[in-house]
Amino acid sequence: MITITHTHEAGTIIEGTAKGDGTATVLKAHRYRWGRSIPAWYLPHSRDARPNTYRITRLVTALEEAGFTVAQELDHTVRSAAEVEAAKTQRAADRAEALQAKAERKHADAETAQARNREALDRLPEGGEPIKIGHHSENRHRRAIDTAHRRMGQAIEAETAAEEAERRAEIAAKATARRYSPFQVAGRIEKAERQIRRIWRILDGHTTESGTPYARQVPAATGERREYALSLLAEQEDHLSYWQDIRAQQIAEGKTGDYSRENIGKGDAVKVNGSWWKVARANPKTVTLYMDAEREVTSTYRPGYAKITDHRSAEQLAAALQ
Repeated sequence: MITITHTHEAGTIIEGTAKGDGTATVLKAHRYRWGRSIPAWYLPHSRDARPNTYRITRLVTALEEAGFTVAQELDHTVRSAAEVEAAKTQRAADRAEALQAKAERKHADAETAQARNREALDRLPEGGEPIKIGHHSENRHRRAIDTAHRRMGQAIEAETAAEEAERRAEIAAKATARRYSPFQVAGRIEKAERQIRRIWRILDGHTTESGTPYARQVPAATGERREYALSLLAEQEDHLSYWQDIRAQQIAEGKTGDYSRENIGKGDAVKVNGSWWKVARANPKTVTLYMDAEREVTSTYRPGYAKITDHRSAEQLAAALQ
């Protein structure tokens, strides 16, 4: 019996398989992966998400056609945004700690390899004495050179591996900070707002391809479809509230500003994702930026005010040039 389980916390897990039973071929074909730390097969990117019933159903069909009996235990319950983010922060911290420990082991291995290389070099004749062809020392001399060459390569490989492990550890250590940067927080707020608008279109009904001969009215969702949409709405509203609270805290701490059309205007400079831009126009929800201010060529990129992390007024820019 193969069992496919899904929870919001763990994701989609496949249990009951055995090495060599033929399930690996089916699972790989459907892009499932083996998790060494579980150990079990799992669906990538299924954690902190609702069950992907389409992909699960396809897998069940394929396994049954291959002669396996499959049971499903799918939990559609979702956790709060605060719980999800706390778990992600903890996983990031655990990963950073594990990678740092790995980096330390790699550095120790590199030091050992370098010491062995020095030992091999010390065994070579002083002054770079050439090999004496036909002398009784010839074979020993050649072996010493080969050993020194091999151990130098091992030392270089070990040092390269240590540097790579250190680099990955540093990236992992900064993962949470990047996730909670003001720019990323603003992006998550915008994403949640888009999802909420999309769900309300499903709940209220909408017109597709409006203004074209193919326009048609899509009625408001009813029955199970409406219930599902309402559950999605509650989830997205929870995410929106969470990230709005984070942004409010960042504004209070001075990590970003509370920008709007009221305090940003044409000719000002704004910092978006680490780059400064000159403002061509302040719109109700976004700013139009100059790609080339001298020629007054505007960019198609129009960030929302929440993505602005710094600001200089036109007066401040003029004063700085004096």
